[in-house]
Amino acid sequence: MGFIVYPALDIRGGRVVRLAQGDYARETQYGDDPLPRASAFAATGAHWMHLVDLDAAKAGGYTLLSLLGDIARTTGLQVQTGGGVRSREDVARMLDAGAARVVVGSLAVREPETVIEWLSEFGGGRITVALDTRQDAEGAWQLPVHGWTEDAGVTLDALLPRYVAAGLRHLLCTDIARDGMLSGPNLELYAHLRALAPAVDVQASGGVRDAADVRAARQAGCAGAVLGRALLEGRLSLHDALAEAQPC
Repeated sequence: MGFIVYPALDIRGGRVVRLAQGDYARETQYGDDPLPRASAFAATGAHWMHLVDLDAAKAGGYTLLSLLGDIARTTGLQVQTGGGVRSREDVARMLDAGAARVVVGSLAVREPETVIEWLSEFGGGRITVALDTRQDAEGAWQLPVHGWTEDAGVTLDALLPRYVAAGLRHLLCTDIARDGMLSGPNLELYAHLRALAPAVDVQASGGVRDAADVRAARQAGCAGAVLGRALLEGRLSLHDALAEAQPC
């Protein structure tokens, strides 16, 4: 599998939004048209997209099954989606509704043994573990949960090897400090992850501003990049991002 560009839609209250550094009080709204936007992604040439239920990320209970199904049926996109995944039944429902991969975040940090069981049951190709991270004053990469509102008391470096040993294939890692900030992806973080888990496909997320950032993520060894605010605000065209996904 080559480098994948994931145009992203974060949904809160039915609207397409972006949060700055995961802060629900720092929300920017971009309209209430997620399905047409997804269709436009497909028309531009995307094969995948990333769909996030921000309401569920905070409260639990994925609420986008209908939208997920509509996107999967009408656009031809493969949808990687998450937010509020708390149980095996959540995963099964999302896959049945049309998800190509289910993203598991907070639970993957709080209950790794549970998510490791899901990797075994559903297969490494159907689960993306999201270890969103924030560097503390000592330089350790902490793993906040509950919509990034509280630290879980475990580090990225301690937890990731457990998933590697369990057959993890897809890792989504957001540097929270850069999320929605248009400050560029944290290439040092992704180099660290590649060294820590060389067999895992790492998706860069947070800070991508332009086509050069997409190229840098690919050249850093990432398997994909999630595009959010820059795409929504027209700072980066999906066409240009997809072009950068191709090897020279």
